[in-house]
Amino acid sequence: MSTASDARFWDRTSRRYAKGAIADPAGYERTLDRTRALLLPDDRVLELGCGTGTTAFRLAGDVRDYLATDFSAAMIAIASERYGVDLVPNLAFRIATAEALAAERVQYDAVLGFNYLHLVRDLSGTLGNIHALLASRGLFISKTPCVGEMNPLIRLALLPAMRALGKAPYAGIFRQIELSQEMTAAGFEILQIENHATKGNDNRPYIVARKR
Repeated sequence: MSTASDARFWDRTSRRYAKGAIADPAGYERTLDRTRALLLPDDRVLELGCGTGTTAFRLAGDVRDYLATDFSAAMIAIASERYGVDLVPNLAFRIATAEALAAERVQYDAVLGFNYLHLVRDLSGTLGNIHALLASRGLFISKTPCVGEMNPLIRLALLPAMRALGKAPYAGIFRQIELSQEMTAAGFEILQIENHATKGNDNRPYIVARKR
C-alpha cells in the first residue's frame, strides 16, 4: 500500500463521500466559528485534505486568499464543480500534497488540516512540511481523529479487516499526547487543545499550534 493507493481509494469513494451527512453538525459549526475567529481578513490560507470543499467554501470569504488541496483528483473535481470561482473568487482548488507544496517555497499565514493528519503515512514528515509552509508565527489549525484512543475492537480488529477488503483507507494510530509530541518536535508551540464534539468525546482534538 502507498500514497498512490490511498488516493485511488478516495477517488473511488468520492461520490459517496460527497453525499454523506456531517455526523455532528453542531460540533462542526463550533469548529468553523473557532477557526474563523483565528483567521485575519488579510491572511493567505492553505487547507490540506480539503475533500469535496465544504469547509473551504465556508471559510474562504473571511480571508484574502484560500487554497484548498487534496491528493484525490476526484475529490478536487467535485469541489471545483460545487464551488467554482464564480461563487468565491478568492478560493482555488488544487490536487497537491504537503510535500509537493513545501517544495514550491510559498508560505501561508495559516494552514488548516481537518480530519487529515491520521490519513498521512509519514506524520513527522508531513508536520515538517507544514512547518515549512507557514510564514513566521503562522498558525497550524487541525482537528484530527486520534485512532489510538478509540475502542480497541475498532482499531485492532475492525479497521484492519476493512482495510484488507479495501473498505477503509490507511489510518495512523496515535494518541493525543503522541500527536502533541510530534507537533512540538516539528517546531510548533501548541496554543490550545479543545474538544468540539457535542455527542460525547469523539477523540478528535481541535489543536491550534503556532510556528516557532
